[in-house]
Amino acid sequence: MRSGLRLLLLSTLIVLVSGCATTKEEEVLPEETYYENARQAMNSGNFNEAEDNLDALETYYPFGRYAEQAQLDLIYARYQNLDLEGARAAADRFLRLNPQSDHADYALYMRGLASYNLDIGLAARYFPIDVAARDPGEQLQAFRDFSELLSRYPNSKYVADARQRMIAIRNRMAELEIHAARYYIKRQAYVAANNRGRYVLENYPSSPSVEEALVIMIETYQFLDLKKAARDSIALLKTNFPDSDALNEDGEFVADLLKEENRSLTNVVTFGLMGDE
Repeated sequence: MRSGLRLLLLSTLIVLVSGCATTKEEEVLPEETYYENARQAMNSGNFNEAEDNLDALETYYPFGRYAEQAQLDLIYARYQNLDLEGARAAADRFLRLNPQSDHADYALYMRGLASYNLDIGLAARYFPIDVAARDPGEQLQAFRDFSELLSRYPNSKYVADARQRMIAIRNRMAELEIHAARYYIKRQAYVAANNRGRYVLENYPSSPSVEEALVIMIETYQFLDLKKAARDSIALLKTNFPDSDALNEDGEFVADLLKEENRSLTNVVTFGLMGDE
């Protein structure tokens, strides 16, 4: 009986000690302490520690004197930690809670910046990844964010960088179309390749991909025996890219992207069901 009592008392003591230890670990610090810890951590490049303190600050003092600044710092800390989805979520939350803030342009810019880099991620830093071949969804979201920034805050100090990134996104979108056109050429789907080339010309006329788009259009038009469309495209190429490698010294079109293909027109338009066998 006494042995059982001792065991019960010992178990109770262990529980109480454990409870005290847990209480000590979860001790809530003053608001200013969390904020200063976070700032010092960011200044020293320790963004993990900064994020921990900012999360605690938001948890325990959601309406405190440092709340708005802590939300902004959390966007930056997560971005620096390469938690791009987390940075975008933090920016969304800031804009939802502080729609009239003087720093809303920064949150919007950072949301776009996170999306801009989200489809590249860590792998592209160490492996040769063709950005133009990747899903453009995040790039389009970044374009929308930057476009909203330009529209709502035309005098923001982040506008110049956002505008340059929008140009880069347009160029990437054009490269994606060219990448698809090359794929279709390899598959001998020349109508589809031509459509991709025309899409670049119509939607990204100032991108560096326009020259290659014209070359693809010319070659596929010629193969499909659309003579007038081919002549018009050659005229555009000569006017806009007189030094193109696709033109010889006399200005004649000489590129031959399809030289390795020998399928007939009938074979192409029937998707290989007729014509060459």
